[in-house]
Amino acid sequence: MLIRINSASLHGIDAYQVEVEVDISSGLPAFVIVGLPDAAVRESKERVRTALRNCGFDFPAKKIIINLAPASRKKEGSAFDLPIALGLLAYLGKVPAERLSSFIFVGELTLEGSLKAVRGALPFSLLVSRKKLSGLVLPARNAREASLVAAVRVFPVNHLLEVVKFLSGAEEVKPCSYSLEELIGETTLDVDFSEVRGQQQAKRALEVAAAGGHNLLMIGPPGSGKTMLARRLPTILPEMTFEEIIEVTQIYSAAGLLGERAAISERPFRSPHHTITDTGLIGGGNYPRPGEVSLAHRGVLFMDEFPEFSRQALESLRQPLEDGRVTISRVAGSLTYPCSFMLVAAMNPCADVFLGSGLEVNCSEQERRKYYSRLSRPLLDRIDIQIEVPQVKYQDIISRPAGEPSAEVRKRVSAARKKQLERFSGRKIFCNAGMSSRDIRQHCSLEPEASRLLETAMKRFGFSARAYDRILKVARTIADLAGEERLSAAAVAEAIQYRILDRF
Repeated sequence: MLIRINSASLHGIDAYQVEVEVDISSGLPAFVIVGLPDAAVRESKERVRTALRNCGFDFPAKKIIINLAPASRKKEGSAFDLPIALGLLAYLGKVPAERLSSFIFVGELTLEGSLKAVRGALPFSLLVSRKKLSGLVLPARNAREASLVAAVRVFPVNHLLEVVKFLSGAEEVKPCSYSLEELIGETTLDVDFSEVRGQQQAKRALEVAAAGGHNLLMIGPPGSGKTMLARRLPTILPEMTFEEIIEVTQIYSAAGLLGERAAISERPFRSPHHTITDTGLIGGGNYPRPGEVSLAHRGVLFMDEFPEFSRQALESLRQPLEDGRVTISRVAGSLTYPCSFMLVAAMNPCADVFLGSGLEVNCSEQERRKYYSRLSRPLLDRIDIQIEVPQVKYQDIISRPAGEPSAEVRKRVSAARKKQLERFSGRKIFCNAGMSSRDIRQHCSLEPEASRLLETAMKRFGFSARAYDRILKVARTIADLAGEERLSAAAVAEAIQYRILDRF
């Protein structure tokens, strides 16, 4: 007797349909799972066997073959427990086999039959929407997350017996019904831009970076406030759109990092330690998982002590920064993860932090050059804004914070971003940082004085062609903040001063 049940598995952050085929025939009792299962899938036979017995069902003493199709893709995780158990129950006549093809079933069984949460509920819900199936049956703890896809009927269940009664018509399970506000919740950012004392130039640079989505490097002695500034950057970024919430939540769901949250409604802020490997930063592993660059998608990746990261990890950032996605290739195939993030890096003026610990930075030019040489020129060229963050003055330390609150700065940033969205309407460009060379020629018209100023700077400082494009992108953002159509000399001059490392 052959029974088919719809289930799903993950490939990167996307879900694909898996057909669980259950064949039960006469012969020596056996329980075999085929279709490239990993260890967690192979162990499901013991969980299913014990759960069925503890729920009062007889376990068939026959030859049982479970095939997970397509057999060419590796299956991982514990989400196949529920569909395998339902296939056996259909053979026993406890559930109607014809209803098993109308839904997608996922869930991990405990030994007494309860259902535990699985990762990937949102990708599974998106799959049901694409396939136009009747609904998704999954553990109740995953229900709020899956309900982000409003067009999908999500049936939350807590126990195997509850699924049996639902499929047999003995008990009704109502689909989840949540408002968008309930699913997303309110933002809970507990820091504010107004708490930063002094550092007016740095705060201006962060506002420009936020308005245009530009990468930022801060150079300054310990205690000057680099980390404090970086942690407050998400508070001035525009609020996430619903599409961005879906994108980011899908990544966290596939990585199993949602916890009790239904969605990621605040822009991510990731701060990996400098000892992280390139795999941890970019993603991968034996069973590939998103790396820090993908977990920072639509948010901020903060890398403190920037030159202390391994050379391999730093160089692996170049392609994600340029393309907004990262491709991980393995023998079994390749995966592509989105990683459109703002890089915010911080570093000391030189290797010996005590040389820069006073009011004045005492590093010699030779010491600076030696320390900066740990960062390759192609990587630095991809960082639009490079600024110095000086030690905070005593008068600023003892004064009460009197700067603008994050809400006020966010209004200006959001207004500038709105202009950019209108400028690139109908294209997959969301801010000035994503402009191509053709876009720069079209949208970065220079006033005559600004053109002469930029030509002089190019000759004097030896800027590369990539640096030239970055200056124009930043100048375009500065003009957007000021409400100007053409790039003025003031906008270009401010953008040039943000390229301090090109002068060494």
